[in-house]
Amino acid sequence: MPASPLVRGYEVVIGFETHTQLSTASKIFSGAGTAFGAAPNTQACAVDLALPGTLPVLNRGAVERAIRFGVAVGAKVAPQSIFARKNYFYPDLPKGYQISQYEIPVVQGGRVEFLLDGAPRSVRLTRAHLEEDAGKSLHEGYSGATGIDLNRAGTPLLEIVSEPDMRSSAEAVAYARALHALVVWLDICDGNMQEGSFRCDANVSVRKPGAAYGTRREIKNLNSFRFLQQAIDIEVQWQIDRLEDGLAVEQATVLFDPDAGETRAMRSKEDAHDYRYFPDPDLPPLVIEPEWVERVRAAMPELPAAMAARFQQADGLSADAGAAMTQSLAFARCYEALRDACGQPRLAANWLMSQVSKRLNDSGLSIQAMPVTVPSLAGLIRRVADGTVSGSGARQVFDALWAAPGGEVDALIESMGLRQMSDAGALQALVDEVLAAHPKSVAEFRAGKERAFNALVGQVMKASAGKANPAQAGELLRQRLAEG
Repeated sequence: MPASPLVRGYEVVIGFETHTQLSTASKIFSGAGTAFGAAPNTQACAVDLALPGTLPVLNRGAVERAIRFGVAVGAKVAPQSIFARKNYFYPDLPKGYQISQYEIPVVQGGRVEFLLDGAPRSVRLTRAHLEEDAGKSLHEGYSGATGIDLNRAGTPLLEIVSEPDMRSSAEAVAYARALHALVVWLDICDGNMQEGSFRCDANVSVRKPGAAYGTRREIKNLNSFRFLQQAIDIEVQWQIDRLEDGLAVEQATVLFDPDAGETRAMRSKEDAHDYRYFPDPDLPPLVIEPEWVERVRAAMPELPAAMAARFQQADGLSADAGAAMTQSLAFARCYEALRDACGQPRLAANWLMSQVSKRLNDSGLSIQAMPVTVPSLAGLIRRVADGTVSGSGARQVFDALWAAPGGEVDALIESMGLRQMSDAGALQALVDEVLAAHPKSVAEFRAGKERAFNALVGQVMKASAGKANPAQAGELLRQRLAEG
């Protein structure tokens, strides 16, 4: 593992707590719905409202999603775990406590692996535990008052806690992206950060190299990767400034204000004893038989790391290309379909990483919404491979297919005048004309100047109006020059 980067002589230490809303149709302890965007308080039943006499009943689908995650990260899935009451008092927490897990969580250990600048990294996980979400306090549109929406109360969460293994904001973002991609891949969370389905809390501290861990401050509810990196960088500078001024960093929960470009303390950070955890008397221990874990394991899709390794070994892709092809399950399925249709794995991966990804990003589309069909793109890649069209010409055809889906590749190549000159006789005549017209470049090449050869190739391309196959033109030029 490379040495930790230092910031102004300090080592940065980062750990994560990630709240992942599970993709169940109903809540973790009640039958109320979990759809986002419903009118306030229309998806909160008597259990969510904590009305007297109501009792929680555990959602089996939430447990199964937790098992799926535990298997995917190589963790221990606890054969028996305990639900506890986490006591605190907010207006959007009707019971006055949150049902969570403390001493014995359902998922224990594991790790998340990813690439950072092409190098493999690994972050250990401490635990992942099931709990219920709280409601939301709404401060806008109430003339100074606060409204309470309990639709989210009771939505199932898997809180994923990492060890403090990250040493830079870039590594933290790479971890968060990898974790986000994994939970979406496993279909346990939709990953919508704007809707709060995937919320990151970053615990940040700094220390001199070799010293004990510094005092951490927790940055709450970061809902974009861009804000995540900005918040960590700003918090690190604030803590270093504080220490350099001879002041102490006090443990606190802070919020990031992207407009002001600062982190602000919201409250002093609670420790576990402040929540007065105790086992919930209304819920028996959660028992997970080994057979249940194996059924979940057998039904899981191939994991991203295994699939990326397979693409590298079977298709000859680089590590970066393998990782790019497995950025999501939908992207991987698109690559496999395109590879099989065109028979050119590396070209397929290159097109998806370059032209397709650029277009998707510019358009704000997902791979599923790509307007160019896989058969059309495969046909275009085949024409690049067989020399019918150049790389630049293929990009023009791709642009036309994106603007008007359904076009026929060969017809577009012809109508746009992009078919490369492949007739050897005609190309030979052009090469001879260029050699005769540029004796100085010929002499320079024979004197050992390789740049002169590139200039001659450029002249052939110019003479053919860009329709000559550059590789074929270069081969013919070298043959003619070798003949003297």
